[in-house]
Amino acid sequence: MGLDQEKKVWVIGHKNPDTDSICAAIAYADLKNKISDVRHEPKRAGNVNEETRYVLRHFQMQEPELVTDVRAQMKDISFRHTAGVSDCISLKRAWELMKTEDVVTLPVTGAGNRLCGLIVTSDIATSYMDVHDGHILAAARTPYKNIIETLEGTLLAGNEHAYFMRGRAVIETTSPDWMDECVRQDDLVILGGHFESQMRAIEHNASCLVVCSGLAVRKEVIALADRRDCIVISTPHDVFTVARLMNQSVPIKHFMTKKNLIQFDLEDYVDDVRDVMSKVRHRDFPIVEEDNSYVGMVSRRNLFHTQKKQVILVDHNEETQAVDGIGGAEILEIIDHHRLGSLETISPVFFRNQPLGCTSTIIFQMYREKDVEIPKAIAGILCAAIISDTLMFRSPTCTAVDRAAAEELAIIAGVDIEILAKNMFQAGSDFMRKTPEEIFYQDFKTFTIGAYDFGVAQLSAMSKEELETVRDKLKEYIRAVLNRRKLDMVFVMLTDILEESTLLMYAGEDAEGIIAQAFPAKREDGGFLLKGVVSRKKQLIPALLAAMQE
Repeated sequence: MGLDQEKKVWVIGHKNPDTDSICAAIAYADLKNKISDVRHEPKRAGNVNEETRYVLRHFQMQEPELVTDVRAQMKDISFRHTAGVSDCISLKRAWELMKTEDVVTLPVTGAGNRLCGLIVTSDIATSYMDVHDGHILAAARTPYKNIIETLEGTLLAGNEHAYFMRGRAVIETTSPDWMDECVRQDDLVILGGHFESQMRAIEHNASCLVVCSGLAVRKEVIALADRRDCIVISTPHDVFTVARLMNQSVPIKHFMTKKNLIQFDLEDYVDDVRDVMSKVRHRDFPIVEEDNSYVGMVSRRNLFHTQKKQVILVDHNEETQAVDGIGGAEILEIIDHHRLGSLETISPVFFRNQPLGCTSTIIFQMYREKDVEIPKAIAGILCAAIISDTLMFRSPTCTAVDRAAAEELAIIAGVDIEILAKNMFQAGSDFMRKTPEEIFYQDFKTFTIGAYDFGVAQLSAMSKEELETVRDKLKEYIRAVLNRRKLDMVFVMLTDILEESTLLMYAGEDAEGIIAQAFPAKREDGGFLLKGVVSRKKQLIPALLAAMQE
């Protein structure tokens, strides 16, 4: 399995989240964790605006983690945890591990479990089939420990942790006199039990003797080998077998693949990994963490059993407003208070949609229905969300149920609604230090009706002066959004909370005509003044949709 074994469900609001979207996700995850055995985590699909940030800080709640895509990732799938091996092990040992583990690829790891390379069966086959001269052992800096292990030998003299670094591997073929002609300094000599041949080889400064067939090695040979720093190994195998096995002691680093490795990160998306795999013929691929620390191996067949991320959506049910990759996730529930949108699910889901002013009001009701005590901080953020979405009960979307919920939550949280509202709205309308982009995307949603794709941003403030600052900053920016997002129309609601009115700015060829058809509004500098219009959901969107359909 992947590293993240525990089943999790993400509770997440819409892109460009407002206070209700964030607070509803936090509160609903808290409720689900108290009534379910599955771990629920609140997430966010966009940046937290200043109003929401003030609310979270005030009630000492942590911002949910940002999630930009909910497609399945490598950490969500089952993969093989083949242990990494040292680059010093022998080819023979690697082959044995492959047979034991029933794999064709071994990951090679170094300090800190970092991935260094891969050794595959074809590398080992190549090492056997290619013709290598007697220098291959030295060229590969073969540890004597590998030679002993490969030959099932016994060390009689010398240090097994040393390396064969110079010379050739040679085999005694005739009499001791052969040594004078053929053995050079630092050679590894494969020979039998002839005492004089063993002594002569050491005298010619051989670096290692491999005595075959378990034949005797006298004390004098051991003593001379110790004085000359010569390794002496005894093996039960005959000369032919030793000659055949010797190259199998070469460390795998001499043959492994080190460069241009195709590897994947735990955070990589399965769709992207599948595309890469389809273009290469490798059977197995390593998976690493961000520090290149090795975690496992994956093959194409592992992708057949991908576990989709499980999510609960709050405060929206429009696909255009949902986090990227929602089509690749498993939606379990939707809790919302908006019109029914374009989102489709493969399986039936729990869908709770009520004509209330705020999703957080629904979450409050669910706490009560489940008879779960609402923590003080959770009560605080739910109350703040209702204040925000209903513009402190001024919005026509606000119902008696919303107001009663906010008042009860305020008592639990120990806050004064009017003071909290004033501080929240002031924090959210501090536009002077923000860029046009930061201001515009505080609360922006996109919609589709017929042939039209359009977006609506809403900004609320306690004074007309603050909104005039915003108007000047956004005049040109909304045209840039129109082109960048490839929308037909863009609208911006500058809502004066105290005056209960909205200056509606716009961009797009048909936008002015649509507004004129939807509202008996007075044209003002930069837009239309809509008196009594403060709700995007209940007042603006329905009127615009009706005008577009006509």
